[in-house]
Amino acid sequence: MDPMDIVGKSKEDASLPKATMTKIIKEMLPPDVRVARDAQDLLIECCVEFINLVSSESNEVCNREEKRTIAPEHVLKALEVLGFGEYIEEVYAAYEQHKHETMQDSLKGGKWSNGAEMTEEALLAEQQRMFAEARARMNGGAAVPKQTDVDSNVES
Repeated sequence: MDPMDIVGKSKEDASLPKATMTKIIKEMLPPDVRVARDAQDLLIECCVEFINLVSSESNEVCNREEKRTIAPEHVLKALEVLGFGEYIEEVYAAYEQHKHETMQDSLKGGKWSNGAEMTEEALLAEQQRMFAEARARMNGGAAVPKQTDVDSNVES
């Protein structure tokens, strides 16, 4: 494959993270099987080429339907057109699982949630603590007394 075959992008622009791909490859094999680095690189290139192929065909399916956004059903149709129909059921199941997990994450508060529900008072206390830390950092590490602290010091 020529480095510029991928819609005008260089080979480096169209790649997958090697560490992640190596981990996936190793997880799919028995523990006593080793994979040569050249074979890992070849598998990664095959994955990139497969993604390009499915993306391109998905785009064509989308265009035939006069749509502007590739939807999951376009990807499934592309797999069928490309001769990967036997995988559609498994791909659809993975898509449904992803959708379910994404919905669960958003119900839990997404990436910012720590998993535990906090009361409004606890949230307010946490916010005040964070404000105090920020004030201290802005003042070179010296804690700045709150307005109420200053008022009580003036009275005494």
